[in-house]
Amino acid sequence: MREPRPGARRGPGCGFCDGCHTTLVGTHADVEIVRTDLLSIGVKETRDLVRRAQLSPAGGRWQVIVLEDADRLTEGAGNVLLKAVEEPAPRTVWLLCAPSLEDVLPTIRSRCRHLTLRTPAVEAVADVLVRRDGIEPEVAQAAARATQGHIDRARRLATDERARARRSVVLKLPLRVDDIGGCLKAAQELVDAAAEDAKQVAEEIDVKETEELKAALGAAQGGRMPRGTAGAMKELEERQKRRRTRTQRDSLDLALTDLTGFYRDVLALQLRSRSALANTDVRDSLERIARDTTPERTLRRIEAVLACRKALDRNVAPLLAVEAMTMALRG
Repeated sequence: MREPRPGARRGPGCGFCDGCHTTLVGTHADVEIVRTDLLSIGVKETRDLVRRAQLSPAGGRWQVIVLEDADRLTEGAGNVLLKAVEEPAPRTVWLLCAPSLEDVLPTIRSRCRHLTLRTPAVEAVADVLVRRDGIEPEVAQAAARATQGHIDRARRLATDERARARRSVVLKLPLRVDDIGGCLKAAQELVDAAAEDAKQVAEEIDVKETEELKAALGAAQGGRMPRGTAGAMKELEERQKRRRTRTQRDSLDLALTDLTGFYRDVLALQLRSRSALANTDVRDSLERIARDTTPERTLRRIEAVLACRKALDRNVAPLLAVEAMTMALRG
């Protein structure tokens, strides 16, 4: 990311200089990447970010703030950010990232330039998994096809046996919603699986975080904490609790994405589309449902899954939202 010579053609970074290297590894002094593992980005965090945006660049002509989870800004946080986006500091560039334009608050969206990124082709994702992660070509191709161009999800699916097992359970759900009992049982298992996923993440991260904070606060042998540190420990516990909730919601959302892809394949078969199927490993199930139902019914089922995702975004209790979806899938 060297400064271009006067009159030189502007283009992407070279990928090799110190500026490019530090940006790629996340240590560039003038490039700040902001992400959250919580349900939302609040007012306090956004105010701190806006305050930092007023500072001058440390080494170059510009500083860049990449807000990866702009869709998680609360309404209050959006109002705080609005002024900074509307009248940014002279040498600050904001990059706000979200799954889609509709996921960003309208007041923010209307004041930004929009850049839609193209989803990578299945072959390109598989090639990355083979070259970068050393995954077998057949496994990489299957994972890339199943995740429809999402590189991180494809890598997890190709390398994590638990992720493959969870996906297998989700793709069996459409065959289990023939009666009310099956609907309720399938919903409970889906929510329980998401809760277990959150628990596994907590076991991997929470203990380490807690021990590190205790050491930093000067815990005595036996775990006894010095006076005045209870507040810090309580704040960490609250953050960990919110992260577990976020992890559970993300796990559920991933399951619903897989379910949407399943019914999309069903619809493609019903309409005799030439588009490639994402879930070829369960083709028998796809063909069975495509044969026994109509395209109109499949569309209603896709709408039921999307309605469940919206309900979860509005903080509806996960089990209630998923039960309502599985009952709608039965119809």
